[in-house]
Amino acid sequence: MSPKPAVSTGVPLVLFSRILQQDKPDDYVIATGKMISVREFCEKAFARFNMDYKQYVEIDPRYYRPAEVDQLLGDASKAKEKLGWEPKVSTDQLINMMADHDFELARRDFVLHIHDNKLAPKW
Repeated sequence: MSPKPAVSTGVPLVLFSRILQQDKPDDYVIATGKMISVREFCEKAFARFNMDYKQYVEIDPRYYRPAEVDQLLGDASKAKEKLGWEPKVSTDQLINMMADHDFELARRDFVLHIHDNKLAPKW
């Protein structure tokens, strides 16, 4: 749980519009330029609900990548230069948004479960 992948913020649709309006197609990296470990991400996400991730997360070495890169960091300087884009959501805000969203999904699933799925939409 030590590798540090880059954490990306929620990307607004206006950014996609700016990319599509460029005269010439190009590739852009959309990233915060910040890293946290998977462990720190878990700590922060579970702390959102006053929980200790160690009671819920199991680490299975079978799923370790044999050639894991310890640090991955996106460079969004081109997006800033050509599109005027900078991240506006901090890593902590993003983690909270993700945790809150997953909590809401779990709450809905629980409500459906206790009502024997009678509240589920009938498409």
